[in-house]
Amino acid sequence: MGTGFHEGSRTLQDRFDTRRLADRIDDLLVHDTIDEGDRAFIEARDMFFLATADPDGRPTCSYKGGEPGFVRVLDEHTLAYPSWDGNGMYLSAGNVLLNPEVGMLFVDFAKGHRLRLEGTASIDLDDPLLAEHPEAQLVVRVRARRVYPNCPRYIHRYELVRRSRFVPREDCLTPVPEWKRSDWASDVLPAADPARDPGEREVLGR
Repeated sequence: MGTGFHEGSRTLQDRFDTRRLADRIDDLLVHDTIDEGDRAFIEARDMFFLATADPDGRPTCSYKGGEPGFVRVLDEHTLAYPSWDGNGMYLSAGNVLLNPEVGMLFVDFAKGHRLRLEGTASIDLDDPLLAEHPEAQLVVRVRARRVYPNCPRYIHRYELVRRSRFVPREDCLTPVPEWKRSDWASDVLPAADPARDPGEREVLGR
């Protein structure tokens, strides 16, 4: 693999005398495949952070959550995750359609470990994996370019209180978020949105 460093990185490495350290880390720890240890770590996570940018390079960062295993490693080069109903803005997914380069950060807050993955994302609205994720609107696949661990020293330790009840599951109806029933939102919801007529679904604030 070629180095991932550019002039900006090198300027600061030289300013703080870390070029040798950076090159050593890049040589030893950065790879372009997802190994078995990476796979186990990724598939055990119930959330990750996603960085994307629009065609003009303006970035956004989003949180993605689900049940452990909602991000699947398909092979040593590829992972995939579902995208469920959100606020309808499609900022991250929309960016992927026009600028597919993404960054993903996986963190274990209980043990203090983290992993970065950078790669090229793609969206196929008829992806066969859709059938494996209840209520998913689309599936995003990411081909890894750089996979590497990150220094854990500044990770605060947290314990799980509960997982979100809004993550779709096969064995129960997904609740409706209360904000979709608000006056400012209810009249512009998609025609098939369950919030228009929740029926037996719970309406939850969070």
